[in-house]
Amino acid sequence: MTAKKHSVGEHLRDQGVSRRAFLKFCTASASLMALPPGLIPAMAAALEQARRPSVIWLSFQECTGCTESLTRSHAPTVEDLILEMISLDYHHTLQAAAGEAAEAAREQAMKDNFGNYLLIVDGSLPGPDANPGYSTIAGVSNYAMLMEAVEGAAAVIAVGTCAAFGGLPEAAPNPTGAVAVMDLIKDKPLVNVSGCPPVPMVISGVLAHYLAFGRLPELDEYHRPLAFFGQSIHDRCYRRPFYDKGLFAETFDDEGARAGWCLYRLGCKGPSTYNACATMRWNAGTSWPIEAGHPCLGCSEPRFWDAGSFYAPLSVPTDLSSTQVLTAGAAGALVGGTVATLARRTVETAAASRQPVTADELEQTL
Repeated sequence: MTAKKHSVGEHLRDQGVSRRAFLKFCTASASLMALPPGLIPAMAAALEQARRPSVIWLSFQECTGCTESLTRSHAPTVEDLILEMISLDYHHTLQAAAGEAAEAAREQAMKDNFGNYLLIVDGSLPGPDANPGYSTIAGVSNYAMLMEAVEGAAAVIAVGTCAAFGGLPEAAPNPTGAVAVMDLIKDKPLVNVSGCPPVPMVISGVLAHYLAFGRLPELDEYHRPLAFFGQSIHDRCYRRPFYDKGLFAETFDDEGARAGWCLYRLGCKGPSTYNACATMRWNAGTSWPIEAGHPCLGCSEPRFWDAGSFYAPLSVPTDLSSTQVLTAGAAGALVGGTVATLARRTVETAAASRQPVTADELEQTL
């Protein structure tokens, strides 16, 4: 199905949406983007006259986590976005069509809306010099499909850290030659909504901004929207006062951990991570990782898998000839509770020396 030609306001009225409900939606969207209250009437007027854009969503080397995140957005909801504000003409997971019918819908939407559709990409993709067989859709390589789709796009949104920075597929040794979307697209407006997965409301907030103003929001050096990535997790964290007082949890169940002290010494990457987790939180604003007692992994930053964070880098070599050997990353993942800190120190030492951790060495720390 191609994009509707009438305005968002007309479509909303056809669906029985009241003026009050529409203004409530505009207020929520403006709040998401940290816009001043004075801009709400202007945003409402712009949205009312805006044409529903055709949206083509391409999924490449990814885990569907970004789509799962979007479907849990609660302000505005995914129903608001898909059914009222945009025309989602192609999406592997959410569309009803499959096989040849699905690819025909994508091609028709690109043809009917050439130069005007919004292209959303999640997942990294093998670069132009990589084996095209690493990742294909309907027999077409990811690279060829992206290049075809981007030609007629008005703007591009890279959703998730894999699309924004390469993510897990790009982690060393990067067997597929994975690259980020921005490594390949240089001549189109592009915004990165990073995170593994991104905060649901950040995805919907960027879409709402584009609908209201016809352009992408102000971006940081990594092409991320400043409204959501302008401050570090550390600056917004409710545990920050404990950091300033020098009060840190040393293990996951010591007195400091139970009292909610700072998790920096347990590997928290909050000071070097920029995202909106601390203010928007997850599951309809219920909680977020640090509130649940886990250090920030820095998932919205470039190369966060290889940076190590709480876990050791995936690039630590493994002796695959011995079943007694654990990689540093696996060793860190297998332990928890009170022994996590001791095991982590053993793992980090091995990572620094580029040597695998044996089962005997790990057992000695336990």
